[in-house]
Amino acid sequence: MAKQLSTKLSAFLLLGTVIILAVGVIGFGLMPIAPILAVIGLIMVVARLRGVSWATSQRELVKGIESGLTPLFLFLLIGALIALWLATGVIPTMIWAGFKILTPAFFLPTAFVTTSLVGALIGSAFTTLSTVGVSLMGVGTLMGMNPAIVAGIVLSGAIFGDKSSPLSESTNLASAISGTDLFAHIKNLMWTTLPAWVVTFIVSVVLSAGYRADAQATQKIAALLPLLQPTWWALVPLGLLVITAWYKVPAIPALMLNILVTSAAFLWQHNVPALADLVVNGFKTTSTNPTLMALLNRGGMAAMMSTIMMIMLALGLGGLLSGLGILNAVMQPIVSHLKTQRAIILATLFTGIGANFLVGEQYLATILPGQLFKNSFKAVKLSPLALGRTIEDSGTVMNYLVPWGVAGGFAAQTLGVPVLAFAPFTLFALLSPVMSILSAVTGIGLKQADN
Repeated sequence: MAKQLSTKLSAFLLLGTVIILAVGVIGFGLMPIAPILAVIGLIMVVARLRGVSWATSQRELVKGIESGLTPLFLFLLIGALIALWLATGVIPTMIWAGFKILTPAFFLPTAFVTTSLVGALIGSAFTTLSTVGVSLMGVGTLMGMNPAIVAGIVLSGAIFGDKSSPLSESTNLASAISGTDLFAHIKNLMWTTLPAWVVTFIVSVVLSAGYRADAQATQKIAALLPLLQPTWWALVPLGLLVITAWYKVPAIPALMLNILVTSAAFLWQHNVPALADLVVNGFKTTSTNPTLMALLNRGGMAAMMSTIMMIMLALGLGGLLSGLGILNAVMQPIVSHLKTQRAIILATLFTGIGANFLVGEQYLATILPGQLFKNSFKAVKLSPLALGRTIEDSGTVMNYLVPWGVAGGFAAQTLGVPVLAFAPFTLFALLSPVMSILSAVTGIGLKQADN
């Protein structure tokens, strides 16, 4: 166990972390990499001055990174999959179908419903974004819509699907932490999740209503459609994605299987060196059409490296804050003074939100408030289901709005829109904690403990 720092010093370090990250990312518009590295250095130096060995700080830093190795590896696989789906015509076919089926006036609500359903089916917001999400971004932006709005709506649907699916790792985690049945947990989530979904859907309808693609956008689409070359082959990897989700195949082997099948299709017309270059460096279209180049030239594992660097540093920071007891030192005195149901729920929500911005990882931001407040929920006669829903409404969803967060960084990289740009339009994530607050204040949908 690492040497514990004092409450006052821990509070100082947390405040310093917030200031450095806010000034660096928001004030100077920097990539989060440098500010996070500065914070890590600050904490390690201060901890050493207060008697914590360099070896201890290093151990906690590495432990933090180890906790996020699964999503980091997933990012590499998703980068490879996007490139392969582009090269074999899967994503171009989806974009072509989008232009044929969707109209600007109904695009946003349709995109929201689509990503909600796909996310619920496969249980992964990351996979939803990297497949259907990429295609919808291409369609929406070429229709002339604000990319930030499209990204926010697409992401909202993906988060809802992930949160509502029994296949979701984050949903299973929240259920396990709260000690509740998975399906009872999902059912109880609907008290806040469905209202947030309905409001987001209504806003998406309003934002789309009356929208018409301008002449320039219409001209671009008309010139683009003959170049997309749709293929029935696209149904194979899409169907495989559904099948692996149906049989509850974990994310890494499911993606590996899809990569292998799609690689075999690519090799039908190309050689092995071309395949290796594709999965590493991404897809590059042979077309000289600037719109098509902007749309399709992406993917590859190398494209994910800046995001992976940022997330590794954020995970290391989370490991230091947690492992050195900094977060616990600040939170425990607060927890001991909370006596009412409303106060405990609000504290849990804000702890989950704050943890997301401090540690940058949704699993840690879900686990931490769950551990801190589990006994408090029992003390005020609230059901464990109330705890599970509260940590979902904060710890799980808010990570997508953190520029240096695992989910936020991935969404920004995949959709091609900065977090600070799409965050105001990611309405489902913003509304989920609001609905949880309303439930705490009104008592509606607030599950009491069984007597």
